[in-house]
Amino acid sequence: MVPLFIRPAAPDDAGFLSLVLLEAFTWNDPGRHTLDDIRADPAIAHYVAGWPRPGDFGVVAQDDDGTPVGATWARPLPADDPGYGHVAPDIPEIMLGVLPGHRGRGVGGALLDALVARAREEGVPALSLSVEDGNAAVRLYRARGFVKVGRTGDSDTMLLRFDDTPTADA
Repeated sequence: MVPLFIRPAAPDDAGFLSLVLLEAFTWNDPGRHTLDDIRADPAIAHYVAGWPRPGDFGVVAQDDDGTPVGATWARPLPADDPGYGHVAPDIPEIMLGVLPGHRGRGVGGALLDALVARAREEGVPALSLSVEDGNAAVRLYRARGFVKVGRTGDSDTMLLRFDDTPTADA
């Protein structure tokens, strides 16, 4: 693992979160979307539009030069505007992305660990996410306790509960 500094995501990180969102949505096809596409598509833009809103929290990883290299954040989304990994309005959905050139070095794991710790502090009951088939990040999510609870198209919805409620791996 490379030296990293993990800090809370701040209001002025909205632009960087948009770049990370682009990375998360184009992990297997960098030409699939542009930053303008992300901002114009309500089904994607709602993950970062108006950052931060009440209930939002996140973390940013910076390298030893202070350059942001990845981020993850949680946002509760309402039932009438659900995300791809939506489970319930009181369960924030997370987005996670690491910039090319910094992947495979433990950045994603460090980010996810910090976000999970923050989620516990915030008292949310669980975190959810969506992961597309073939995305190697699924191993990271499983290793941190996320379990599959649904499927839409070519993506699984995964959930990490913070209570003792059993969750079946669907």
